[in-house]
Amino acid sequence: MDFEAIIYEKEDKVAWMTLNRPEVLNAQNDVLRNELMAAIEDAREDDEVKVIVITGAGEKAFSAGADISMFTKWNPVDVTKKFKGKKRQYEMLRETLKPVIAMVNGLTLGGGCELAMACDIIIASDNARFGQPEINVGIIPGGGGTQILPRLIGEKKAKELIFTGNFISAREALNLGLINMVVPKEKLKDTVVEFINKLKDKSPAILRFAKLAVNRSLETPLPIGMESEKELFALCFGTDDQKEGVTAFFEKRRPNYTGR
Repeated sequence: MDFEAIIYEKEDKVAWMTLNRPEVLNAQNDVLRNELMAAIEDAREDDEVKVIVITGAGEKAFSAGADISMFTKWNPVDVTKKFKGKKRQYEMLRETLKPVIAMVNGLTLGGGCELAMACDIIIASDNARFGQPEINVGIIPGGGGTQILPRLIGEKKAKELIFTGNFISAREALNLGLINMVVPKEKLKDTVVEFINKLKDKSPAILRFAKLAVNRSLETPLPIGMESEKELFALCFGTDDQKEGVTAFFEKRRPNYTGR
């Protein structure tokens, strides 16, 4: 695939997607969003891909959000037609039943913060900064910020960030539960690769069940979620990987998972 606004590479069972507009802090225009969605679709359909990583080019930003030059031309009808009934990159990432890691460096704002939150794991460098500053250009978050952020850091802090547009440091984001790890900038990729290697040792089939179960916990009342978990737990026992995992445990060896 040839892309203009992203770099898409597959290596050693990992799909690397790099937002590649560093001159505008990897702001997301229609071209970038469409290319990113095409890459996500390709990666989730490729049985060789076990893990997806999303990052940003350059040292200044993961993504500073939407390319706001588009906003001068939009009206409510345009926006409704543009997004109604359509999957966006945020929904696609949550629904992709493979682990997705955000490798975050620098500014992670607005739609960039929402993109990171749509990933399963966020590993950030110590110079990363997070925020939902849409209020400063006369709009509210539109890619899940008002829905996902409160679930991660709580209602009060989410309202503070959304109402003020303030940024927070990577360390504060870690303390709030927004991200998983903070590491020195020079160790960011090595840390991500180390984490990827841990995931590649797990069963792809069981990881799918695990992601689906946790996702459902955010979408359903507790009693329904508990029933869903029981169903998915039972389905694990219908996989070859479950049998291999137990056998390897008793034989004191590393399991050889096939994803079936």
